[in-house]
Amino acid sequence: MAMNHDQNREWWQEAIEKVKEKMEWVSEKSKEKIPYTTVNGTHDNRADKSFDADMGIYWWTNGFWGGMMWMMYQETGEERYARIARFSEEKMDWCLQDFYGLHHDLGFMYLPTAVLDYKLTGNPDSRRRALHAANLLAGRFNPVGKFIRAWNEQNQPGKDVRGWAIIDCMFNIPLLYWASEETKDLRFKHVAMLHADTVMEHFVREDGSVRHIVELDPETGEMIRDFGGQGYEKGSSWTRGQTWGMYGFLMSYLHTGKQEYLDTSKRIAHYFMANIPEDGLIPIDFRQPKEPCWYDDTAAAIAACGFLELAKVVPEYEQDMYRRAALKLLKALYENHCDFTKDNDCILMKCSGAYHDSRHEYPIIYGDFFFMEALFKLKGSGIFMW
Repeated sequence: MAMNHDQNREWWQEAIEKVKEKMEWVSEKSKEKIPYTTVNGTHDNRADKSFDADMGIYWWTNGFWGGMMWMMYQETGEERYARIARFSEEKMDWCLQDFYGLHHDLGFMYLPTAVLDYKLTGNPDSRRRALHAANLLAGRFNPVGKFIRAWNEQNQPGKDVRGWAIIDCMFNIPLLYWASEETKDLRFKHVAMLHADTVMEHFVREDGSVRHIVELDPETGEMIRDFGGQGYEKGSSWTRGQTWGMYGFLMSYLHTGKQEYLDTSKRIAHYFMANIPEDGLIPIDFRQPKEPCWYDDTAAAIAACGFLELAKVVPEYEQDMYRRAALKLLKALYENHCDFTKDNDCILMKCSGAYHDSRHEYPIIYGDFFFMEALFKLKGSGIFMW
């Protein structure tokens, strides 16, 4: 059945207008911040030059607020959004200079900021920043194990993490694809593909679910073990991890044309679709206990983006299946978990970092980012930033 582009158009058009209205005032309120969450309804700020990876300028989500501002710049043409977006990009220069607090999440940090700035404005400083970040990311590659190391010892104190790779990095390697396309240097693409191949082999289970953390022997590349990570337990199904895999392998397919990446993305997507609850609200882990039932709106928003991109590359008879899944997730978020008032600087209210964290169901900036990305995809006005 062909996609009906008018399906449910009224509610998501209304959602876009509410997002634009909210961004108009909250962008000014937070123009000198790099937010991660809210405290008593107000954006916090991770812009200080702190080595604390959980609080300061090295925090892995620091690219998303700038990316939201670039989306608003593209949508409205208002230069003030570009100025606010560049606040994050310029503040993160400290990371490139100081170096020690960096990790594999350079893609999350620099694709929605420097790369998007360069794509939209041609800013030469943004190109330099992004290529610098890409070189640092490529430098984390283990050529024997064929994987990108996730963290350093200071990111995981007391643990030997030399062989640790995580599913999230499927969203970081598009920085390498971009660098390869920009410079015509195939080394970046080769590193990205070798990492993707390792993830495809060791992270994706037969049923289409994915592991979060896999430890590989740094001397041989052989798989040693896996960890439950941010999900409920080892062997469970952390929902945001599923979305990093689904959308991430799709991005690798779009940059390389390798059919196995598209097939893998679809396997994960079908697993995810088969587990979407009737109400469309996504838990932290598909295999978590029924009680307490904690939600993670970030997983729903990222999955919606992935489904909408999948619908663009599959045969016509498959397109409606993915689009309907995206619409179900987004409509459930819009009707149940959004706050468009001035009571909170964020939009999505029930995001969760990890199942075993002490805090659950609170605003997280990348929930808003991917919710906006998905809505602009529905409208057909969004730029592909990955």
